[in-house]
Amino acid sequence: MITSKVAVIGTGYVGAVTSTCLAWLGHDVWGLDNDAARVESLRKAQVPFYEPGLAEMLREVLLAGRVHFTADRAEAFSGAEIVFLCVGTPLTQSGRPDLSQLESAVHKLSSQLQHGTVVVNKSTVPVGSGNWLRTMLEDEPLTKPRPSLHVVSNPEFLREGSAIEDFLYPDRIVLGGDPEGVERVVEIYEPVLQQAFASGRLDALPALIRTDLASAEMIKYAANAFLATKISFANEISNICELVGADAREVLPAIGADRRIGRQFLSPGLGWGGSCFAKDVAALIETGSEYGYRAALLRAAVDVNGGQRASVIRRLQADLKVLKGRRIALLGLSFKPGTDDLRDAPAIDLAWRLLSSGAVLSAYDPVVRSLPGDLGAVRLGDDVYDAASGADAVVVATDWPEFRDLKPELLRDVMRGVLVLDARNILPVDAFTDSGLQLRGFGW
Repeated sequence: MITSKVAVIGTGYVGAVTSTCLAWLGHDVWGLDNDAARVESLRKAQVPFYEPGLAEMLREVLLAGRVHFTADRAEAFSGAEIVFLCVGTPLTQSGRPDLSQLESAVHKLSSQLQHGTVVVNKSTVPVGSGNWLRTMLEDEPLTKPRPSLHVVSNPEFLREGSAIEDFLYPDRIVLGGDPEGVERVVEIYEPVLQQAFASGRLDALPALIRTDLASAEMIKYAANAFLATKISFANEISNICELVGADAREVLPAIGADRRIGRQFLSPGLGWGGSCFAKDVAALIETGSEYGYRAALLRAAVDVNGGQRASVIRRLQADLKVLKGRRIALLGLSFKPGTDDLRDAPAIDLAWRLLSSGAVLSAYDPVVRSLPGDLGAVRLGDDVYDAASGADAVVVATDWPEFRDLKPELLRDVMRGVLVLDARNILPVDAFTDSGLQLRGFGW
């Protein structure tokens, strides 16, 4: 294996995972961040977000001296052959990604560039950003002759809750750029591509996709847009199933049994959330608009997703009538299990809607321990049954596996009402028979 000194700009979710995993594979990694508190925390193997297994792996590579965190750009970049850009690109109100963090990273990097440095962009950026990035680096005023450099797009496909698994055992690694730059990055990923580590899976080698900059950037957006659309399709079918008396729990798995379709992302319910799908779909719609194209299918996927959240309110109103003064318990707050991320979480959207309707809210999530200040009225329970105490209705908003083992008889004992709205279709229907509770789901 060829080992290299690698610098990673940004130690947020993607940057921390990338730094840790590359160090675990044997590279000498330097994570750069201007947040001194975050740098200090990472040096102590304290990860500022919940990601299973990451703190343990980080502790291992810190002890081995293969990963370092610093706020000193000279220290991070000195001798670095590869520089990964892992900074945030949040959505602006206009629907375009905010590239200010990326631009700031380029300014930090420009004066430290060495001849032959490969700049690898893992941040999710609009198509064409690789060219923009290269031009910025070339145009930065330098005190020494402008070095040759390579810009490579390497979109990340890390799922929160399984990021280490996704990094070490990916379906594919996408690299876009000039052949020499791409080949240098291939060397960095060689252990992953060959699964040449102790727990490697030799029967499932990742695909290596070499392409141009624009196509690599488009692959990231297209992949997330397809998955978001597939979820919205499942919800559209689920809604029609309810109208005609069909059971989406039977229909959708049967559709997914077709290898051309696949079973994943065909679960009806509350819809998608998180930091990626909404942002990437919006950015792709905006990209089309810039060229006079109206992305009707993607707009419809967004509309269906928003409708699923609104339908929870309608279902509660159908049973409880007026929501003002009613006690509602939300089970799950993060946008998906395995993370504490509340960004665009459907449960948070529901909480705002319910509070606006005058409802009294309690909630429980296995890992979320605090809520944004504007949700201070939500009482966080110690467990499912504490959250459900005195509730007129319970809503399962996140499909945490432990909720599948919920005990209906205990729930009935603590609730005031009888409605349990399973917005993720994960609760065992048979367990609720004769419990005195009314279990409602989506699509049936």
